[in-house]
This record gives sequence, structure tokens and C-alpha cells, in this order.
Amino acid sequence: MQIHGLQKLTLLDYPGHTAATIFTGGCNFRCPYCHNSELVLQPEKMPMISEEELFKFLNLRAKVLDGIAITGGEPTLQPDLPEFIAKVRALGYKIKLDTNGQSPAILEKLLKANMLDYVAMDIKNCRERYGDTIGIPNFRTDAVEASVELLKHCGIHYEFRTTVATELHDTEAMASIGQWIAGARHYFLQPYRDSDNVMVKGRFHAPDPDTLRTWKELLAKTIPLVDLRGVE
Repeated sequence: MQIHGLQKLTLLDYPGHTAATIFTGGCNFRCPYCHNSELVLQPEKMPMISEEELFKFLNLRAKVLDGIAITGGEPTLQPDLPEFIAKVRALGYKIKLDTNGQSPAILEKLLKANMLDYVAMDIKNCRERYGDTIGIPNFRTDAVEASVELLKHCGIHYEFRTTVATELHDTEAMASIGQWIAGARHYFLQPYRDSDNVMVKGRFHAPDPDTLRTWKELLAKTIPLVDLRGVE
């Protein structure tokens, strides 16, 4: 596993659990609003954490932490992800995986092997605007759609989530997403936040809280549980 970062304690990344978060490098999307741009574009220039160092930490914290959140970049690009998860689970940790959903075969393999306890999948936009949102023109959403269906019937805890920006999302897009993932267990909207690590800095802006609440009410017509994340 190419591990480029370790947050030793988080109360946010794995809902309901104390966890550590590990960051993998590389991604098959190029979302211009991504806040981990260095991990996506130049993972080879980022510091590495060896598995030996990581497992030394995990062994020491096994009675303190409940789980591990694996994020990126895009973790499913790591060829030894299943083997890595198996070693972490052998220590008694629960596993949360963050994914963009572009690798449904890997996701299905992990789910069938009961290697995941929670999955958070990004829904970047409605299907019609996916390519523009992820920086890949003429993108086909077949693989992402397959991952959506896998999670909707997987039997474990999962969430879908969308980082929303006024330049990318509007009421029409939200209505389309609501129809697409209708019946999903839990869906979060989280407003875009600018930072020095964003791939295209200063281009995007967060919708105002009233707009987000309006979208939440719209989405609640087809999704049982819709929440706002990072909104006061």
C-alpha cells in the first residue's frame, strides 16, 4: 500500500467511532475542487509511511481506536488494498472506505468478503454533468452507477455524499440526483470550502445555507435520510 498520510485520531471521518485515517495517493478523477490535489496529481512527491510504521502504530492503539478510515486520492487504485484491509481487520479494527465509485469490481470483491463495515461514496453531480464536475469530458457513468447499486443492496452501513459548489450544482442537478439514488440509506450535502490545497483555487464558492436547506427538502422526497454536513 502506498500510504502518504496518517491522521492518528479523528472523531469525524468514521461516524460514531474513534478512528485513525490513512491517505492513499493517486486518483482516476480530476475534480477541480479537490482539496487533496497533491495526493491526486503528484503522489510520488509526497512523503511515504511504511506499512511497518503504520502497523506498529495500529498495534499500540488497538485498544483505543475502533476503526480505520481509508481515503485518498482513490484507495481502490491500490492493487494490494484487499490484503492490507485483511491485515488491519486481523487486529480487530473496523474498516471504513471512502471511494469515488469508479471501481465497482473491487468494491464488490471487498463487500462479498465482508471486509468493509462502512462505505462513503461520492456522488459528484447528476449523471448529465458528471464529466464536467470531475474534469473528464464525455465521461460515462456506468461504473459509478454500478457502485451505487452495489451499496444500495450491500447490507452494511453506507452513505452517499456530494460536495456542492454554486458553479457546479443547482436545483435541477439536485432533483436529478434525488431520482438517481432514490431510496438510498443516507445522503449528505457538504458545502465546498476553499483552501490552498484545492486543485483550482478561488474558482468555486459554497451555496448559502438557505439554498442548501432547500435542496435538502427536495432530496428528502426520494431519500429517507438527508443531512447537511459542515453547515451551522
